[in-house]
Amino acid sequence: MARANRHFLPGYIWHITHRCHKREFLLKFARDRRRWLEWLLEAKKRYGVSILNYSVTSNHIHLIVRDPKGEEAIARSVQLIAGRTGQEFNRRKKRKGAFWEDRYHATAVEGNSHLVRCMVYVDLNMVRAGVVKHPSEWAFCGYNEIQNPPKRYCLIDIEELKRLTNVQDTEELKTAYRGWVGEALAGSGHGRQPEWTESIAVGSESFLRTIKERLGIRAKARKVVGGESRFELREVSAPYVDVFKGENVDLSEENTFFWR
Repeated sequence: MARANRHFLPGYIWHITHRCHKREFLLKFARDRRRWLEWLLEAKKRYGVSILNYSVTSNHIHLIVRDPKGEEAIARSVQLIAGRTGQEFNRRKKRKGAFWEDRYHATAVEGNSHLVRCMVYVDLNMVRAGVVKHPSEWAFCGYNEIQNPPKRYCLIDIEELKRLTNVQDTEELKTAYRGWVGEALAGSGHGRQPEWTESIAVGSESFLRTIKERLGIRAKARKVVGGESRFELREVSAPYVDVFKGENVDLSEENTFFWR
């Protein structure tokens, strides 16, 4: 069962990463990835979280979410999604034991350009893994939903996304996001970026100073690092990356199965 990251603060945008127990490919079937998304929708209905992007792979998930009410809805949502997905899988497979790693990692993300970079990073997850060449080819990330928002059962909060990225209308958001993804694919922006899985927060220097001040004693010995307009508030250690270094190796075609 997921436990809230010890640096969690309500009211911010958070990039959450959560991996399967011992890096097992417990989400290798499309059926289980769809169930994770269905429980994500249920969490949105129950707790009112604002979902900004997501990606479900064969052995871990990425989720960008905001809690506009500041009532720990994010922690409750992750608990619901992780718990129900694991329970259903174990029941169907007659399996016992943990489905997820004990603790998920949460990184606070500033809006605007920093949020855009994080969104693109999440959508390009399976491109980095060598499974697809473009995020539009992976059904379990938010790219296609941003490009074609469904009228019913929409996960991504398009209105909030427009506000946070300073985009005026939905068509402009679609065009802009296609361009941001295209730029990342054409350049070096689609490579692995450790700040999203190793840091407490990513954003401007003033944003990180505010986060550090709000954390108080919990931020003791944490450092703001970076330069120009990109800064990170760094952890002492990086448990996520220590265990999950082989994205390009582990997430291959051989480890991805589609449920028909």
